[in-house]
Amino acid sequence: MFIRHPENPLISPQGIAPSRPDFEVIGTFNAGATTLNGETLLLVRVAERPPNDDANFVLCPYIDENGAITLHTIRRDDGDYDTHDPRVIQNKRTGEIWLTSISHLRLARSSDGVHFTIESRPWLRGELPYESFGVEDARITIVEGRFYINYTAVSPLGIATALVSTSDFASKERHGLIFAPANRDVAIFPEKIGGQYRCYHRPMPGGFGRLSIWIASSPDLLHWGDLRLVLESKPGDWEGGRVGGGAPPIKTDYGWLSIYHAADQQQRYCLGAFLTALDAPERLLAHSHRPIFEPDAPYEAHGFFGQVVFTCGAVAQGDTLRLYYGAADEHTALAEASIAEIVRSLDPV
Repeated sequence: MFIRHPENPLISPQGIAPSRPDFEVIGTFNAGATTLNGETLLLVRVAERPPNDDANFVLCPYIDENGAITLHTIRRDDGDYDTHDPRVIQNKRTGEIWLTSISHLRLARSSDGVHFTIESRPWLRGELPYESFGVEDARITIVEGRFYINYTAVSPLGIATALVSTSDFASKERHGLIFAPANRDVAIFPEKIGGQYRCYHRPMPGGFGRLSIWIASSPDLLHWGDLRLVLESKPGDWEGGRVGGGAPPIKTDYGWLSIYHAADQQQRYCLGAFLTALDAPERLLAHSHRPIFEPDAPYEAHGFFGQVVFTCGAVAQGDTLRLYYGAADEHTALAEASIAEIVRSLDPV
């Protein structure tokens, strides 16, 4: 039901200058999306790394105690390290994890939602101590006239969720962590429901439990509680590995519509949708029992991490949903669909 834009991918690493001359951009993806003064704005995750001419080593960038980016070097033939994932290096003995790139958020602007001008400098970069491996995957929600941007904060302490806000994207206010590790894929609702702010989030349990979507409530967007399960991953199918939030929920006549991501056991990422009650967003009304969008285009099936479509942002224009999504952890692309058609495709629960 989604139609890919013929100019996809809209933003690719080749068109973006790195934040420092000795680095190379390897990913421009998972962008948060909103509109302001007739423009479409994206906060694009820009992943970059130092060029490495020696195949015997992996270079892992991080922010040191002086706030500078430093490189940690790992030998590929070191038996203690698992190097099969191009994104993550893990010490099998200690559990220590390093990333092969470091991400920041870059602002992109467009008058037509298709052709973007990307700023040359980061809009948000990592700070110590909770963001020393970078900041990732922004999601933008307009709440009471202000833009609230939650994002993933990554460090050796774990994967957490932090919050920043702005009125104009020229200045910003950091609010710190709102969910401790390990928690990500937060999607904030654009209005209070029952006197409380709400968000979907994805705790990452170890040992027990599955990677599923939960809901939380807050009086102030900073302190979250009243936690409840909303959508559980299902072993053995396209949601067998995990499910997690995507673009912030969209208010429709049918209920709150959420586009989310799911991965199977082979790490193939697809998108689905679910509908919840307007007055009780923890109550699931309908759900897609099969993907509504799959990684079929060449730029989705092949790339830095292939077989991936992943969204952090969408813009509703009447019945049209403009979905901005990451393709193969490398590009930003656009697809459009009818909101009514998405809702009609869902199976009641």
